[in-house]
Amino acid sequence: MEKVILNGKITLKTDIKVDFEDRGYQFGDGIYEVIRVYNGQLFTSKEHLNRLMASAKSISLAIPFTAGEIEGHLQQLIQENQLENGMIYMQFTRGVSPRNHAFPAPAIDSVYVAYTKPILHSSENATAGVKTILTEDIRWLRCDIKSLNLLGNILAKQKAADAGCFEALQHRDGIVTEGSSSNVSIVINGKVKTHPATNLILNGISRQVMLGLCKDNGIPFSEQTYTTEELLQADEVFLSSTTAEILPVIEIDGKAVGNGTPGPFTRKLQKLFQDEVAKQCGSKQQLHL
Repeated sequence: MEKVILNGKITLKTDIKVDFEDRGYQFGDGIYEVIRVYNGQLFTSKEHLNRLMASAKSISLAIPFTAGEIEGHLQQLIQENQLENGMIYMQFTRGVSPRNHAFPAPAIDSVYVAYTKPILHSSENATAGVKTILTEDIRWLRCDIKSLNLLGNILAKQKAADAGCFEALQHRDGIVTEGSSSNVSIVINGKVKTHPATNLILNGISRQVMLGLCKDNGIPFSEQTYTTEELLQADEVFLSSTTAEILPVIEIDGKAVGNGTPGPFTRKLQKLFQDEVAKQCGSKQQLHL
């Protein structure tokens, strides 16, 4: 029987109920994180949990556990569910209180839930690349907070799905920000360029890993804004996210990126990312890139 976490304790999934007055349900008043699990091990858990705490601080949400305690809960959940390869989703809401836009006064206990989900490793998108579209970024101005409010992201992702594409690449007034559920980077003249970690994007953990790999392996890079014109003229484009890792983009709005196949910089970063996973979590299935 599948287990989940409720307020720091392991319980059966069938025992979990959502209160209709939970502020996460009524307002999206909460935060979340998704952490990959490889070979039963959490990948970059410290970075994810640090970001969770930063998101909580940004919205004045009290979390009654330390990052270390939460990591202990998650490791226990992995063991209870015998998860080998997959992900853990966790969220904290401001708690259960009669509907009122202002924060409950006095403050109430937050509600903390987490569950696991297996992910079957598939190399199709990673090897062949994915198609994308461009769309206007209509989200709020604190995209650096990993908030439960994802309606803007969902609308962009659905627009991509309706077009038969994997992802929507968003822009504000012609400046590319990020995908609906990923960060996006380009390669121009042998240099990786990605939007700086401002309030307009989520500072993705896989993005941070990618930049670290660039630094450690002598791959030129910059955290710098770039335009939709630069995106469309780039030699290579790739996505990064917890679930997708490093993913080549081969088409944008029906126009081929480069020669329409994953490029050498993207391939190298994919291999380096796999090596980093193996270093932290043990060997994993390797893609035939």
